Amino acid sequence: MPAQTDSSSSERRLRGVRAVDYDRSALTAGIVHIGVGNFHRAHQAVYLDRLFSLGVDHDWAIIGAGLMPYDAQMRADLRAQDWTSTVVELDPSGLTAMTVGAMIDYADATSAGLIAALSGPEIRIVSLTVTEGGYFVDAQSGGLDLTHDAIKHDIAQPNAPRTVFGCLIAALKVRRADGIAPFTIMSCDNLPENGAVTRATVLALARQTDPAFADWIDRSVCMPNGMVDCITPATSDRERELVRDTFGIEDRRPVTCEPFRQWVLEDTFSAGRPALEKVGVEFVDDVAPYELMKLRILNGGHAAIAYPAALLDIAYVHEAMAHPLVRAFLETLERREIIPTVPAIPGVDFNAYFETVCARFSNAAVGDTIPRLCLDGSNRQPKFILPTIVDRLRDGRPIDGLALEVALWCRASAGQSESGQAIKVADERADALTAKARATKHNPTAFLELGDVFGPLGHDRQFREAFANAITALWRNGTEPTMRAYVDGASMS
Repeated sequence: MPAQTDSSSSERRLRGVRAVDYDRSALTAGIVHIGVGNFHRAHQAVYLDRLFSLGVDHDWAIIGAGLMPYDAQMRADLRAQDWTSTVVELDPSGLTAMTVGAMIDYADATSAGLIAALSGPEIRIVSLTVTEGGYFVDAQSGGLDLTHDAIKHDIAQPNAPRTVFGCLIAALKVRRADGIAPFTIMSCDNLPENGAVTRATVLALARQTDPAFADWIDRSVCMPNGMVDCITPATSDRERELVRDTFGIEDRRPVTCEPFRQWVLEDTFSAGRPALEKVGVEFVDDVAPYELMKLRILNGGHAAIAYPAALLDIAYVHEAMAHPLVRAFLETLERREIIPTVPAIPGVDFNAYFETVCARFSNAAVGDTIPRLCLDGSNRQPKFILPTIVDRLRDGRPIDGLALEVALWCRASAGQSESGQAIKVADERADALTAKARATKHNPTAFLELGDVFGPLGHDRQFREAFANAITALWRNGTEPTMRAYVDGASMS
């Protein structure tokens, strides 16, 4: 376990550290989790840890796994502390820490090691946090990117795969040959319809080499959709020092996170599941409404504050929330244009959910950064903002605020704040974004020519007009006057 400093156990209790209160030696594996990053250890692992504390389902412990270069170091660091992690909840009213012991092993960070771990009959769920890019989705077609080198390798050598999905397919073949029931593949990544995306990637890759086996996977393997939520910053020396100085714990890989967690999951599993409903997981028939709520209200809200904050040289999310005009823009945009597009969910109050979102964004203890929110806009905007615009256009509703949000992204993509400070455009399409953004000074709709981002929406007359008005106002009048005009219901032109 993470090493304790010289602080006494009573002092550590006063500091709010919760130790493992179940017999870890009695745990046995039921889950392989691929992608053991901070989010997994702050989210899924915490839910399981809480379940084990109830004295139930001790046969559902986690074996960690991964194929990325950093997984070998993660494995070494966690092995040195018996696979446990210190998780610190950044509650503004007082920090608390827990030792999370739900992981009991970590597979060798190789394809062979992963396939061996996945092939064990005790493994009934394989969960994933491999990031959006790890699903190899082609931006143009929406299908599997067959041109990716790793995918081409797995097609050529399916028995010696390099990708997570190639390993999943290989392990399912081993299990089928050995008469072992297939596992559930459960994505915990933050992307729309993550289970459907997982299924599309697995089946498309399997069909390249064995169409009949792909059909068997489609019939036999459950891949539920799920919605996950917990703001979890990256770990640096700052977090390691916080854990040491505040709680007296030396941890190579501590995790800090907000005190809020949510997990909504479709109750569809191939070989059973732990009783996670006992610790707050919501099991539903259809996760799509909850997912849409989060994508539009929370993720769309992040986008709404990210780019004006960057243009105003604001470094942290809580500082953006403290800026009267940035917050007013967020609240006006959400209530006027975003929330009305979210279909009702029985028992869920969207206004109350949004107030919770605002409180989470305002949590200074989390230290979430504006540059993190600005990352990868060309992939995030088509998921968090553009579908809302499409829905409002379909229903004949105004889109002035949403068009302004896109224009703020465009203006920030030009690479310079209002004061002349450089803005790093951290995006795989950075060069194209910056070139088109700067061109809007003279051609207001140039940014919409990025067809692989905007698709048919870029040709919509109403959207083009609203965007052109917003970006022209930003270049001519500046960020704050343009946002103020929208908040006040005045013309931006």
